[in-house]
Amino acid sequence: MAKIAMIGAGSLIFGKTLMADFLATPALAGSEYRLMALTHRRLDKMFGFVKRMVEDNGVKATVKATTDRKEALAGADYVVVMIQVGGVETFQQDYEIPLKYGVDQCIGDTLGPGGVFRALRHIPALLEIAEDMKKLCPEAVLFNYANPMAMCCWALGRVPNLKFVGLCHGVQTTLDLIASYTGVKKEEINYLAAGINHMAWFLKLEKDGQDLYPILRKNFEKPEYYINEKVRGEVFRHFGYFMTESTGHLSEYLPYFRKNKKALDLYCDEPAFGGESGAYYKYCRRLDEKFKKTDPLSFETTKLGPRSAEYCSHIIEALETGKVFRFNGNVRNDGYITNLPSGCCVEVPIYADRTGLHPVVVGNLPVQCAALNLTNVIVQGLAVEASFLGDPELVMQAIALDPLTSAVLTLKEIREMTEEMLEAQRDYLPQFKGKKMRQLPTINIPQGIKRQPVPLDPALAIANRFLKLAQL
Repeated sequence: MAKIAMIGAGSLIFGKTLMADFLATPALAGSEYRLMALTHRRLDKMFGFVKRMVEDNGVKATVKATTDRKEALAGADYVVVMIQVGGVETFQQDYEIPLKYGVDQCIGDTLGPGGVFRALRHIPALLEIAEDMKKLCPEAVLFNYANPMAMCCWALGRVPNLKFVGLCHGVQTTLDLIASYTGVKKEEINYLAAGINHMAWFLKLEKDGQDLYPILRKNFEKPEYYINEKVRGEVFRHFGYFMTESTGHLSEYLPYFRKNKKALDLYCDEPAFGGESGAYYKYCRRLDEKFKKTDPLSFETTKLGPRSAEYCSHIIEALETGKVFRFNGNVRNDGYITNLPSGCCVEVPIYADRTGLHPVVVGNLPVQCAALNLTNVIVQGLAVEASFLGDPELVMQAIALDPLTSAVLTLKEIREMTEEMLEAQRDYLPQFKGKKMRQLPTINIPQGIKRQPVPLDPALAIANRFLKLAQL
């Protein structure tokens, strides 16, 4: 039966949710699960909980726990990655250092200074996992849950012959919202979603061949609907298509919603995760402190219910049995979206069956949707390149092109912030060992300094001639 390695199994949310899904999947009965984490603090608690789930539900399964990644990967068929390098302490730096400079992030794990630095921490770890897989389980499929999804998967896409897909729940949870806003059951909606992770667009929304967009547009003009998703609603109203990410996330990826107090008060005033400053960091901090004092899993029910919204168990079921499963996943862009860069990470429909994973060619996105995606893709690409080359200047340049950061800070401030973050997280950034940012000298302009003579722009010279003629 299937051998499934869970790397980063101490993850309270994903570890528990995915293991419950796997154990509730009849096609995976008898499978072997290798729970792996770097330390025993969370691993032992997760191992004990999973063992109780197996015993209490009479599931046929083998569960092992280890802090040795190679032991977990040896001969695995599937590798599920849910790591968080540096833990909550570095996440705190991702949020608090930019905030000190004026960059207010809500989630901070996908784009912006927080997202870039999370990528710089995760990419070396992911590449190490991929290298181990080449030797220990070369035919295994890697399922990535680590954020920032697009940057992590862009890096994985550079590993020759690696079978991988990045998984998120943005599409399926947004579909729940669309169903409630249109009054149509989720199962009855025929849809096509594509773009980049956390910014994929619903290109088609239909029921029985009838377009649902007119209903959705009409309802979003009503205050009682609009108030729940102000940021996503604004992007929908102005760009014409609904996308997969919530107000809290999306407010960070664009320059319009968090650049000053006026914008924050207007668009990000909902409760936590609706735009609150540091919402996700504060949630993770509370969770971590709770885990230190007690074992939250000891209060969780071990009863297996219906599978969650996560795709992973359904994909493995399809690969094992041949039962076709369609989902949206993150892959290397090998011509799937033709007006986004080749080699970047795109989120497109994928079909899974016994023969593997088969992404769908979407073609061109609407030009305005592709353009908005590109504002994020450019940052992602620079961050990935910075990690591969170990170039701190590229880190600064990636953050300088981030839409929110560039709306708030000067280039000098961005350089200072990047340098402070690099120094604070140096222990988790092996690719930058011994490398520092360039120190640019301060240019002081004395009062009354004379400008150096420069050639006059030809167009300006012609304009000046017209002005003189006009004065005659």
